[in-house]
Amino acid sequence: MAVAQRQLVERKRWMTRQEFLEEWSIAQIMPGPNVVNLSTMFGARRFGLPGALAAMAGLLTIPLVLVLLVALVYARFASHPHVIGALRGMGAVVAGLIFATAIKLSSALKANPLGIPVCIALGVPCFIGVALLRWPLTYMLLGLGAVGCLLAYRKLQP
Repeated sequence: MAVAQRQLVERKRWMTRQEFLEEWSIAQIMPGPNVVNLSTMFGARRFGLPGALAAMAGLLTIPLVLVLLVALVYARFASHPHVIGALRGMGAVVAGLIFATAIKLSSALKANPLGIPVCIALGVPCFIGVALLRWPLTYMLLGLGAVGCLLAYRKLQP
């Protein structure tokens, strides 16, 4: 998410933060990897079906080759203590990147019809449920997402 946000919003300026948040929200609830969903939607929005296919192929081809090469190396050195430690460190880096991206994107919440307090009131229970109580993300998104959609629908009614 951090890389996609940096490329699409900050470097290339192909999307605004608000557009990225909207597209990312949809990409998260669709089945499959979020970044693949986002790239497919972005390609389809710009160039139709050929754009969606090109975006997906461009996103997946090189990583597929790299993952296959890394899998070969990992199979040989998986039990090495340095490899185990490196993977733990990478987990911490990923958590930091996600947190930093959330902070960057939080300014887009100002345009949300629910307002920042309600967004926080929906986000905190989701975090507690998934991270601390280890409830399935799907159930949390369905439950809290339904509440958020209902609140937004009521707020947007004339």
